[in-house]
Amino acid sequence: MKIRVKRGPSVALSVLIAGTLATPAAWAHGAAHGSPTTASAQVETEFGRTGDPAKVSRTVRISMSDRMRFDPDTLTVRAGDTVRFVVRNEGKLMHEFVLGTARELAAHAEAMKKFPNMEHEEPYMAHVAPGRQGEVVWQFTRPGEFLFGCLLPGHFDAGMVGRVRVLAR
Repeated sequence: MKIRVKRGPSVALSVLIAGTLATPAAWAHGAAHGSPTTASAQVETEFGRTGDPAKVSRTVRISMSDRMRFDPDTLTVRAGDTVRFVVRNEGKLMHEFVLGTARELAAHAEAMKKFPNMEHEEPYMAHVAPGRQGEVVWQFTRPGEFLFGCLLPGHFDAGMVGRVRVLAR
């Protein structure tokens, strides 16, 4: 995981906080909060792994708005499915799409309030500038209920969250 702090706490404090708060999932913000994510390394998480674009079984288009909502905000897939999420920002504010567990996304949303300039890049997220679209290809590897959310300060708390229900094969 790459972490850069533009301004705010000292580098040593930033490293300590990042190490304390970081989990293997849901701590992702691309290079300039709007740049496409280009992480290519295979990432394994509790909610799945980096998907192979050549093995996409389904494409889901999701719009994000300044009403702090995703549309659609619920999705059901099967364990093993590789989903291409095409996320479009229909608003005038920056938004993002981050997959994770409820616990991870809530913790990361809180951390972003304290350190809004924290930047990282992971394959389970996309930062999308107004009027643009981004993409995440993800393979869901086990059953359960997982979330996607916008973790920019205040967005998650305002209800910008959706659910992915993963059914057993």
